Amino acid sequence: MNIKTVTSVAFLLVTLGFAAYLDSPYSFLNNKYTYTADQPVMAKPVEVEPSSDVPELEEKLVKTEKVKGHIVETYEEYEVYKDKDGNVIKSEPTGKTDSIRYWDYSKKDR
Repeated sequence: MNIKTVTSVAFLLVTLGFAAYLDSPYSFLNNKYTYTADQPVMAKPVEVEPSSDVPELEEKLVKTEKVKGHIVETYEEYEVYKDKDGNVIKSEPTGKTDSIRYWDYSKKDR
């Protein structure tokens, strides 16, 4: 190898090393800034009691009937207000109804 090539490679390595040092958090240019590693944020669980003025929605069975080999159950939605102990204070129907229809497997004439 000739001396010119060795000098060029050494100069290139020193220049790259110095540029890497200047870019690092340890250089004199960046000593005023603090760098912290990213740490995962963990939320702490907090117990929250439900407010008594906010209703819970519950569905109650209104009627069950048999229609053409199917059982049809009809449920009505209620707003239920509870106190701090979980006792029901007030229960009001919302007027919304849902029906579930399923095959009656108890029939013996298959």
